[in-house]
Amino acid sequence: MKHDFRNIESKWQEKWENAKLFEAVDFSEKPKYYTLVEFPYPSGHGMHVGHIKAYSGLEVVSRKRRMQGYNVMFPIGFDAFGLPTENSAVKFGVHPRVLTDENIKKFTSQLKRVGFSFDWSRVVDTTEEDYYRWTQWIFRKMFDNGLVFRDKTLVNYCPHCKVVLSNEDSQGGKCDICHNDVVQKSKDVWYLRITQYADKLLQGLDKVDYLPMVRQQQENWIGKSTGAFVNFKLKEVEETLRIYTTRPDTLFGVTFMVMAPEHPLLDTYADKVENMADVLAYREECAKKTEFERTQLVKDKTGLKIKGLSAVHPITGKEIPIFISDYVMMGYGTGAIMAVPAHDGRDYDFAKKFGIDIIPVIEGGDIEKEAYTGDGNMINSDFLNGLTDKKSSIARMLVELEKLGVGEGGVQFKMKDWAFNRQRYWGEPIPIVHCPTCGMVGVPYEELPLRLPPVENFQPGEGGESPLAKIDSFVNCKCPKCGGDAKRETDTMPQWAGSSWYFLRYIDPKNTEALASPEKLNYWLPVDWYNGGMEHVTRHMIYSRFWHKFLYDLGIVPCDEPYSKRTAQGLILGANGVKMSKSLGNVVDPNDVVDSYGADVLRTYVLFMGDYEQAAPWSDSSVKGCKRFIERFAALTDMLSDTVSPELEASLHRTIKKVTDDIEAMKFNTAIAAMMALLNEIHAAGSVDKESLKTLAKLLCPFAPHICEEVWAELGGEGFCSAAEWPVYDEAKTKVSSVEIAVQICGKLRGKITIPAEASEEEAFAAVMADETLAPQLAGKQIIKKIYVKGRLFNIVAK
Repeated sequence: MKHDFRNIESKWQEKWENAKLFEAVDFSEKPKYYTLVEFPYPSGHGMHVGHIKAYSGLEVVSRKRRMQGYNVMFPIGFDAFGLPTENSAVKFGVHPRVLTDENIKKFTSQLKRVGFSFDWSRVVDTTEEDYYRWTQWIFRKMFDNGLVFRDKTLVNYCPHCKVVLSNEDSQGGKCDICHNDVVQKSKDVWYLRITQYADKLLQGLDKVDYLPMVRQQQENWIGKSTGAFVNFKLKEVEETLRIYTTRPDTLFGVTFMVMAPEHPLLDTYADKVENMADVLAYREECAKKTEFERTQLVKDKTGLKIKGLSAVHPITGKEIPIFISDYVMMGYGTGAIMAVPAHDGRDYDFAKKFGIDIIPVIEGGDIEKEAYTGDGNMINSDFLNGLTDKKSSIARMLVELEKLGVGEGGVQFKMKDWAFNRQRYWGEPIPIVHCPTCGMVGVPYEELPLRLPPVENFQPGEGGESPLAKIDSFVNCKCPKCGGDAKRETDTMPQWAGSSWYFLRYIDPKNTEALASPEKLNYWLPVDWYNGGMEHVTRHMIYSRFWHKFLYDLGIVPCDEPYSKRTAQGLILGANGVKMSKSLGNVVDPNDVVDSYGADVLRTYVLFMGDYEQAAPWSDSSVKGCKRFIERFAALTDMLSDTVSPELEASLHRTIKKVTDDIEAMKFNTAIAAMMALLNEIHAAGSVDKESLKTLAKLLCPFAPHICEEVWAELGGEGFCSAAEWPVYDEAKTKVSSVEIAVQICGKLRGKITIPAEASEEEAFAAVMADETLAPQLAGKQIIKKIYVKGRLFNIVAK
């Protein structure tokens, strides 16, 4: 048979669709299996080969599970709200709705052309009103339960996109969308209290099967630390400066304190601050810097000593100067720190620059040269002197702090509450009404969805206000509580909102009464296996776990963790080993590969190119290698015989075992390599029996389903190969009965012998001495040493 992919692939895709072969069945008696991939953002550029790799891993798992008798749900949808579409809409003068629909149509066509076994009856689109109604519903529930609040704060603002960004969306001081610099701007911001779930998010990691690097990134993102809150009284006024430290054991080494320039105590006691004009000027300079710029470790230290306010050491009673510096942020900890320059690099640099005392309290290092950050004996620390380990020193200090009433043990998290609004049009409207009498009031549940109004001018305002603010008919409304005049909130939700619960909507996508029925949620949850990019294991995964845990606390979902297992795929790099980019001209369009070689070759190659979890460069020559593999497989229908040799049968069973195990371990490249090796053996033998070929077709089907369906039909297989029973190996038949091993004499290769696979050293030596070629080379010599590696080689040292 020839690999006529142009006719074969479209034919089988149509047959699958007509048979509804990949549609999951609610409440089936088969065991359920829910596989999930990160749904794509439908950009105007269409899919790239990275999408193909991202979806192909669980595509193979899903097809294998169906063949193993599972009721598999493998859904797809589109995460379609967000800035990229709106920016494109502004650029081309097209409404985001029109652009989104066009992009989704394009993506759908591409995904179907590759032959993915998605359940197309469950497609969701986050921009559809029947979807974002429930996004708003969840937000309202959070609002009702005290997890939503509004606060004026310095935010990361992108002047190019004209939008406020969370810290997560502006890492490195750059906008995630346009990659331009962000600036600090004072604005009212909506927040979700994700920090209230910090401990639950950490504890939940003990219940799931995540890759170690996924777990580690989530733990680091949440950033739990244990330490102490310590109260430093101000000398000049009846006020306390509260700080948090992970090293209360170093309290005797505090020689100065640093406050955030924006700290409210500075305004409260402005009349006491003798250099308030300098403070305000410095504060203005800090406002021009992004959070990233302010907190960089490697940068020139700037700051200002506060004249007129000083702190009192809670243990020694000594007066301690107070500075302000940009590296202390109000959003972290308490907005003030105690500085121990002898044992902290940043404090050390600051102290050196401003001529502040440096007092070592841990023995070791040379503070004339640098801060000492290691462990050692406690010194210059009164009741801590002589203690040798950090744990004991911290415990002893906590006792003293609590006894004196100046501090107590505490916990802090690096993760901050989630900034949850955008000043753009293309997003879910926030269902809140501002009433001058009642305050903030939620839009009634029965009035959801709060729809995006149709507009022609959806460009953001120059001051960062939402385009919705310019639509009087949307803004002006009546208060749901008192009926008086009120105004609607005009910010929209961030793109992360719709993706925080999409896996739940797949379960019941057409439900008009609830986000999903309890019975269906009970049947399908949790997601059994979730795969996606490493770039989403913190923000998206933590956000979605947070939403899910909140819904669990409300009794909406039956389990507290949404995903039982999480894996990740590596990037596909350009042929030059650099990340694919249109500007570099190294992007590979999957359509081009399908046009030239067919979908099966593309599917096979993206999984054969290397370790699935690692980045790998694209190679046109390797694509052609996969093409030859598929063609040689198709040609086996012309090599049929009625018999199978014991050697080939053993190889087949070993291949079944290898492919079965490797798919579970996501070692797709070695699974394909095993099938290639078997194919070589078959070609070397010159023939293959029908049942062995049918077995190979079933093994290859999850990777290259179109050609396997064609071969299956040619062999008279019943129904679809994709629905056939997964092969099971016979352990006894995987054993090798005999092996050929190399024989060395004094380290030099002298020949080979064939012996039983489990032959002992004595049996192997007897075979050597019986060999017509080897025996004469040892005649009359004394055997000094024998080195036998079972199944591989026999080295005989003789003289």
